[in-house]
Amino acid sequence: MRIKLLKIFFIAVALLYQLNAHSKTLEKSEFNHRYLSSYFSALLSYNNQENIKALKYFNSSKPLIKKHEKYLKKYIFSLVGSGNVSKAIKQTKHFKNHKNAYFFEAKLLLLIDSLENENYTSSANEISIMEFFQNEGSYEIIIYETLKDYIELFQSKKINYENKEKYGKLSLINNAFQNCYLDSNKTKPLLINLINSNGGDYSRYLFFYLQKILEENDYETAKQISSTIDPITNGLLIAQTKNWIDSLDFNKFDDVFSCKNEKHLLSEFFFLIANLYSADEDYIKSNFYLNISNYLNPKFYFNQSLLAENYFLSGNYNASRKVLEKFEYNDTVYNWFKIKRIGKIIAEQKGETQSLNFIEKKFNKIKKPSTKVLFEMANVYKRHKKYEKAIDLYTATLKLLDENTDSYAEILYRRGGSYERIKKYNESDRDLLNSLEIAPDDPYVTNYLAYSWLERNYKIDEALIMLKEAYNKKKNDPYIIDSIGWAYFLIEDYEQAAKYLIKAVELMPNDPIVNDHYGDILWMLDKKIQARYFWKSVLTLDETEEEMKKKVKKKILKGIDKI
Repeated sequence: MRIKLLKIFFIAVALLYQLNAHSKTLEKSEFNHRYLSSYFSALLSYNNQENIKALKYFNSSKPLIKKHEKYLKKYIFSLVGSGNVSKAIKQTKHFKNHKNAYFFEAKLLLLIDSLENENYTSSANEISIMEFFQNEGSYEIIIYETLKDYIELFQSKKINYENKEKYGKLSLINNAFQNCYLDSNKTKPLLINLINSNGGDYSRYLFFYLQKILEENDYETAKQISSTIDPITNGLLIAQTKNWIDSLDFNKFDDVFSCKNEKHLLSEFFFLIANLYSADEDYIKSNFYLNISNYLNPKFYFNQSLLAENYFLSGNYNASRKVLEKFEYNDTVYNWFKIKRIGKIIAEQKGETQSLNFIEKKFNKIKKPSTKVLFEMANVYKRHKKYEKAIDLYTATLKLLDENTDSYAEILYRRGGSYERIKKYNESDRDLLNSLEIAPDDPYVTNYLAYSWLERNYKIDEALIMLKEAYNKKKNDPYIIDSIGWAYFLIEDYEQAAKYLIKAVELMPNDPIVNDHYGDILWMLDKKIQARYFWKSVLTLDETEEEMKKKVKKKILKGIDKI
């Protein structure tokens, strides 16, 4: 962070030099240090995604808007970033003929204005101008060509199949929505193919498929599909969708989205683009498109969960929290998401104890927590080492699930791990073995059970066989590599143990357990200087617990033999 701030400072200094040099040719009334100071403050706020503060400084340095090439662009981005898209459009229209307005996003805002007003003749003109800016980046090309197709769809009520598969799944998504717009009978098959396609998680589109079914008043089919939705593993939108259907709250679907509405279609497309930028960690552009998406369809406010995540990942916790507060109590899944994320913000700002207190207090106010909420609260307790409370909630969750599902196996695994942490080994082994009966190929459950046995010096040979099976399935997993290396250590095959542990250290150089294990192996190989080096490194690692530090200090002084 310090390096980033220094970089911004030096950029500002360089910019100051350039602007001062340029100012010699300008009248003092137009250009002075007060404007420069405000502009630099605006740039710093902009880079920190503090858009409200940035706008304050941009407005204080307005005389520079025509003087500096990037001023208008950053000003427009700050307006959109603060959610003031309409003002951004107004400013863009005001400066549309100025040379500093010749950038992709400015032309896009002009296009959105014409589309919003259903002026498709003007839209066609605006998209033709955007053609000159489409090569600014790969996503700009996709945006340009997709919007061109949508304009043709809105004008002629026909689909342009020229780009049907040009952009992979993105083209398939647009094809499905365009067919939905035309009320084509191809819509449901296209959505089903998308939901079931490989190479990514497209479960989001189950929402739109179910909406189509409900549009046909086929409530029984919707309820049947909802009953097959896993209450644990699905994302926010689908979990909320299941909640609406199970509660017979069918009106929610049409309240938030309609594929017959041009603005809603465009809103969903821009949400996709925002996801692409977020995946690339370009949060400024992601937020730009998210706010445009929200501007076009403010009813689908659930998409702002991504905006909250972007702000959180950028370290802008106050902005993240402001977005989260928009989620309402009645939308139970998103309300719980809000609670958890605010808890994460509190953990960053005030510590883990206050975070847990906040989440626990909110959880206790939920009258009938859903299966997903029970499961995730159990995970919160487990993460905070409140294992007894975690076990109680895992047990409550298991009572609500089918015993033969992957989710049931997953919860047995987590409850078994909680039992192991409080040394209730019989209960732990029972849960982990039952989990493996349901999902026998799970290498992580196998690894956890086998390593637990190693720690107890129990069934070492059987544990080693199990770990070999896990390793064959996940050869690059550092935890499994550490476990199998430690198994070889326990059967005194130190050469084999070293082969695995050196790889584990390379994959997880900052893990205290891995470094401790490798130190033990080096000691037994009579490499005592190297062993002490790795033990000493354990003492410097942030995640090393006090109990481990005490043991490691003894080993540094006396070695393994004397302990």
